[in-house]
Amino acid sequence: MKRWSLSTRIVSGVLLVVILGLLLLSAAVGGFTRYEVTERLDNSLQEVAERLQAAVATRSHDLSNGSSIAWLPEVGPRTLAYQVMDGSGHVVLRSQNAPQDPFVRGGQTGFANVPHFRVYMAAPITGQYRVIVGEPMFHRREAMRRAMLISIVPMVVFLPVIWWLVRLIVRRAMRPLDRLHDEMRARGSGNLQPIPPLDLPIELISIQSAVNTLLARLETALSTERAFAASAAHELRNPLAALLAQVQMMGRVLPAGSEAGKRVDIIVDRTRHLGRTVEKLLQFSRASAGVAFRRDRFDLLSVLHVLVDDLEHNLSNNRRLVLTTNGIGHVFVRGDMDATGILIRNLLENALLHGNPAAPVVVVVGPDGSIDIANDCTALAPDTLARLTSPFVRGSTVAHGSGLGLAIASNIAGQMDASLLLFSPLAGSARGLRVSLRFPNAEVMTIPDDM
Repeated sequence: MKRWSLSTRIVSGVLLVVILGLLLLSAAVGGFTRYEVTERLDNSLQEVAERLQAAVATRSHDLSNGSSIAWLPEVGPRTLAYQVMDGSGHVVLRSQNAPQDPFVRGGQTGFANVPHFRVYMAAPITGQYRVIVGEPMFHRREAMRRAMLISIVPMVVFLPVIWWLVRLIVRRAMRPLDRLHDEMRARGSGNLQPIPPLDLPIELISIQSAVNTLLARLETALSTERAFAASAAHELRNPLAALLAQVQMMGRVLPAGSEAGKRVDIIVDRTRHLGRTVEKLLQFSRASAGVAFRRDRFDLLSVLHVLVDDLEHNLSNNRRLVLTTNGIGHVFVRGDMDATGILIRNLLENALLHGNPAAPVVVVVGPDGSIDIANDCTALAPDTLARLTSPFVRGSTVAHGSGLGLAIASNIAGQMDASLLLFSPLAGSARGLRVSLRFPNAEVMTIPDDM
């Protein structure tokens, strides 16, 4: 699914509306400016023509000598041109920038567009002479362009300012949503406390209330699940322990080597296997219920030492555990200590159960606080290795296991934001399995050399 940002969408939408509005406004302003400039220039052109017509009417006797040119000072491309025509339509007087031929032919008063000029023919007052004044189209177009630029350019220049103001306003409006997001994100790893009251707008208060309701239900569900797992563990262990004790007592009263004694030994073995399976199922249930969501600070290396010592005292068949700390005295991590103990114990038991009895299980604490557990076994195929952390998936082994150890470890590691990686075969060998456990933000403390 394509990701998108709410603030970006709001800013883009607002800017699009503003830009379209400005474009429409610019078009309207441009059209209005063109109309107003044209009207003002036409009024000026008409006024000049009528003034000249009045002047010609008072001095018409000076125009009877034929065609002549009135030389005007500083004539340029923007200077108005004029012509005076007699009753027969001949030009009797013109400015030096006016053409020799009449601007327009005919005696109709008003405006007209001719090549290079916008002209106005004034109405005659007395006599036979009429005045035509022409404004160069170059000057008119230039005046319109300048007026439109003065009206439109400030709007275009102001667009970056509008963009900055819209972004600033949207970001300020999104701050309550960011605070709510931060509070909700902080509840992802064991913190199921309700979100405290925040200065939120009305639209977000309902979301906060719904999240708090969900957190309360989740806390209730997890507490119920944990209580059930603990009760189930207690209720199932006692009957199995009592059954195992009764079967063992029965085996003692039967003759050694008898058929009944052999069956009793099988029942004892199956009862013990059932007890281990029940324990793993309860551990898996606790892991699935979120037992590792707490974030307490504890020493990971202390937990590891306790587990290694406990397993070494219960090892049989000359199995060995070799722990190498590389001079590290403490590895402080954040998580649930009990869940971490379940995690590491499952990894160690899995390595002891499925490894080569003649080779030791090697546990190495890395400089970054990681824990690597390696055992000798037949190398696993890549597809089997990829599925090994799923429930009830086992490699090519004849050992009696539940197929839940690595699934429990992987589930707990995910809840603690730790990474659990499997490698097979071992580096430089064609056999073996290595499990690497890494906790985020581990604090490693080494032992001083003088100790």
